[in-house]
Amino acid sequence: MFRRREPVPFAFVAEADRFRSNVTPPPRESLSKTQIAARSLVGLTVVAGLVGSLLFGIPALQPSHAPAKSQQSEASEGR
Repeated sequence: MFRRREPVPFAFVAEADRFRSNVTPPPRESLSKTQIAARSLVGLTVVAGLVGSLLFGIPALQPSHAPAKSQQSEASEGR
């Protein structure tokens, strides 16, 4: 691979690029039905929260189409 040109004080640092482990990791444990149900419930809750925030948030961000009322002070009406 890549050879270093500068001197390296520790040999294991220079050989770190080529190191391969001969230890195999243990096999993954399969998820139980309870864990699968819990993860899917959490996922559905997150998705429902995002959808709910969109449903309530988008109409609130839309400009209202109500006609603007001219505001008159009570003092001007009393004349």
